[in-house]
Amino acid sequence: MVTQEEKYRRFMALHARERAFVMPNPWDVGSARLLSHLGFEALATTSAGLAFSLGRRDSAADLSRDDILANAKAIVEATDLPVSADLENGFGDPPEDCALTIRLAIKAGLVGGSIEDATGRPDDPIYDFDAAVDRVRAAAETKAGKPFILTARSENFLWGRPDLADTIHRLQAFSEAGADVLYAPGLPDIEAIATVCRAVDKPVNVVMGLQGENYSVTALERAGVRRISVGGSFARAALSGLKQAAEEVLTEGTFNYERVDGSEAERLTVPPKR
Repeated sequence: MVTQEEKYRRFMALHARERAFVMPNPWDVGSARLLSHLGFEALATTSAGLAFSLGRRDSAADLSRDDILANAKAIVEATDLPVSADLENGFGDPPEDCALTIRLAIKAGLVGGSIEDATGRPDDPIYDFDAAVDRVRAAAETKAGKPFILTARSENFLWGRPDLADTIHRLQAFSEAGADVLYAPGLPDIEAIATVCRAVDKPVNVVMGLQGENYSVTALERAGVRRISVGGSFARAALSGLKQAAEEVLTEGTFNYERVDGSEAERLTVPPKR
């Protein structure tokens, strides 16, 4: 059995090497086992994928801290790979809530997790600068000396605030506050991604599979990106395949949809009997 400390050291080594790595986002035990067997080196949870699987919206109002951590714990226990978690905004405005979320994440066996500066309130979507930094600092102080890599997210571009200068300012401050990885989802193009990478002193995560142009691993690596995630896009792809198969049966009355061979799917997702 691989220990949490061993997973943490492997996760740290991935961020320290020169080439980028892809960290896909499973949404349940089956998808985690499948992605593990395919050869990925680390995994991250996805609040969007979890929400889809539960028939809920991807929001703090519909997914509680307990929901997120229970899903993360199940994924941790399903694989020997390092697992990081989408921890939303820490499930509360005060820095103390972020600290509690990090403590519980470590207890669940996670070796990484992200805290974002989005409030979840459409009328006031982004925390003020000082409040955002205080929240990251509280999370960093909580994980100090523990086997945990903290990712700090600046959400400006997802909430109608396409201010690259402010985004970089926030990421730089998050780094100074103790974040290990920096992340600004929704950056508009490869030039903006490269600008962020040049402006900060910690590994940068980007997400592919959102709306807008997608770039290859090679292109992102050349721009300075160290880590690439896919958010809820794998879950969307899976549901899209399900929808297409179901529509064929309903509209055509046929069963010609493409599918993974049943025995292969079972081999990759179901542990052998002992």
